[in-house]
Amino acid sequence: MDRNIRTVEDVLKLLDGLFAPEADRWTDDGASWWDGFYADRSKPVPFFVPKPDENLVSYADRGLIAPGRALDLGCGPGRNALHLAALGFDVDAVDLSPTAIAWGEERAREAGAEIRFHRGNAFELAATTLSGPYDLIYDSGCFHHLPPHRRISYLALLERALAPGGHLALTCFAAGGMGSEIPDEEFYREAGLQGGLAYTAESLRAIFSDLTEVELRMMRDEPAESALFGEPFLWTALLRRPSAS
Repeated sequence: MDRNIRTVEDVLKLLDGLFAPEADRWTDDGASWWDGFYADRSKPVPFFVPKPDENLVSYADRGLIAPGRALDLGCGPGRNALHLAALGFDVDAVDLSPTAIAWGEERAREAGAEIRFHRGNAFELAATTLSGPYDLIYDSGCFHHLPPHRRISYLALLERALAPGGHLALTCFAAGGMGSEIPDEEFYREAGLQGGLAYTAESLRAIFSDLTEVELRMMRDEPAESALFGEPFLWTALLRRPSAS
């Protein structure tokens, strides 16, 4: 008989376990699924191509972000981490998948870029290795693969690792474009995430209400020949943590 729930993290792990094992995309047990996803580099996946997100490029071009310490959450093969390093950021990049990390390290060597890649669960690493403070936390497609209860972990990571005055830059599935729009509680009844969660502008503003909105818009559609990545079914958000008083 188990009676071992004592902390919020114990509750969060219990909720993790309500999902079918094959639905896991966010814990260390989900790493094997992502390894399989990244194993074939020739797959026609738009974000396999080493192009930075158009919104990230736009933020730098307009002076909305400036070089400092950056954390790339769910970095995959490192396309945005490489761009941040080229802009002069001191970059940490984290992903669950050893295959993705190896690919990113290979790209960084080829580019001569100094990036610290970390394999593991960002929520656990944030307490030690990824403690920050970071001037920019960049998330291109990680947030929408989290179950509802792990938003608590995400916000705790921001509280711990994002510097006062620092920015969170986020891309995620937009309602009406891609991702599941069922209510949060239904994901637990179905024991899966249906490929990822869709968000409205209002839901993003409510979740990140402690941050100041700099910009929230749909990602621009970039043609195949563009040097930038852009898909119109994604939100892009730039949010700033208030400066210390």
